[in-house]
Amino acid sequence: MTATAVALFTRDLRVRDNPVLTAAHRDGAVVPLFVLDEGILAGGGCPPNRAHFLAAALHELDTELRDIGGRLVIRSGDIAEQVAAVAAETGAAVVHIAADVSDYSRNRERRLRDRLARDHRELRVHTGSLTVIAPGAVVPANRDHFAVFTPYFRRWATAERRPPLRLPRHLDLPPIEPGTLPRPEDLGSGDRSPGLSTGGEITGRKMLRAWLSHGIHDYARDSDALAADATSRLSPYLHFGCLSPTELVRRADASTAGGAAFVRQLAWRDFHHQVLAARPAAAWSDYRDRAIRWRTDEQAVAAWTDGRTGFPIVDAGMRQLRAEGWMPNRARLIAASFLTKTLRVDWRIGARHFLYWLVDADLADNQLNWQWVAGTGNDTRPNRVLNPLRQAERYDPDGVYVRRWIPELADLDGRAAHFPWRGGAADYPAPIAECPGM
Repeated sequence: MTATAVALFTRDLRVRDNPVLTAAHRDGAVVPLFVLDEGILAGGGCPPNRAHFLAAALHELDTELRDIGGRLVIRSGDIAEQVAAVAAETGAAVVHIAADVSDYSRNRERRLRDRLARDHRELRVHTGSLTVIAPGAVVPANRDHFAVFTPYFRRWATAERRPPLRLPRHLDLPPIEPGTLPRPEDLGSGDRSPGLSTGGEITGRKMLRAWLSHGIHDYARDSDALAADATSRLSPYLHFGCLSPTELVRRADASTAGGAAFVRQLAWRDFHHQVLAARPAAAWSDYRDRAIRWRTDEQAVAAWTDGRTGFPIVDAGMRQLRAEGWMPNRARLIAASFLTKTLRVDWRIGARHFLYWLVDADLADNQLNWQWVAGTGNDTRPNRVLNPLRQAERYDPDGVYVRRWIPELADLDGRAAHFPWRGGAADYPAPIAECPGM
């Protein structure tokens, strides 16, 4: 008699190189399951931009599963109870799930294991699905994680890693009512970014092919050039697991400058995951307590979130965030430094805003990047300040990026767009802070 297993999808919404699906398929018949977790939805954990992306990703995952004989089963409610019910209905003895690093995911894993054990069923947790190297797989002597990126990267680059897994040729799906794929409004309410890009594994793989065929070659040179828009834009597909980071590292040619720079960014992602795995409280608490006195300034925060600070390079990034649900990493760093180092506002306020709008808002990457900029995290130079005017002249020297997102400055030529208080832009606000170079 063929055994049955549940493949519980979480942040691994793909059929290719998916350790969870592969392991479930090895057991016999497979129930591909996604639960609309009331613990996440009721807590506001799926803002509109991510709701739209998630809905599209689930539809594409269902399409991919149908191509190999399966179908995505959808349930809604308490995740432990829903998984237990599906396992009981189909006679599945084992449930497979990807390991994750947040407090919520760890509690979810514990609840699932305890609930399934009551029915004499087993939960199997698989590493190597959300990251290239599993958190905790490489550690320094006498510590549970690397606190500095460079020594971590040296170990990461030579660490043993699994090869990408083959796509199952065919899935046997036991009789079960699949449920209804969700619409975005079923997942979260509110206005989304008008220029938001969405998709899933199908869309992500098309983008990956295009990126590897031409975009990656100039990545080392152009990734920080804001006007060039020369980043991969694959981060949302990595966040939702529509693409495998292991496959990306394998397919990127690290012998080239562009490929090496791209792989290094994937290593940064793994680095942040291993930090959060070891210090889950760092999601909202200072990783290193610097005893910083944060200012309370609601008007300044409102100007920052609305892209009306009077500093064009900051405002352009913040307006792109609202418009697209995404912004390049250099723009994120500039905006974060301005809020925390120039305005002296608590990094948690900025991190929360990014978590709401960013479609790729990964808890580990977002929070720990914010702490890196704020000086409370893993930066070895915690007093580092990214002067917005110098950043503008370095990464947008001709003002192209600024004029793209701030139409009030369209008539200012070249670098003059970064100094509107000198050339006069009637509809653009005056700077809300002093900055060296003004």
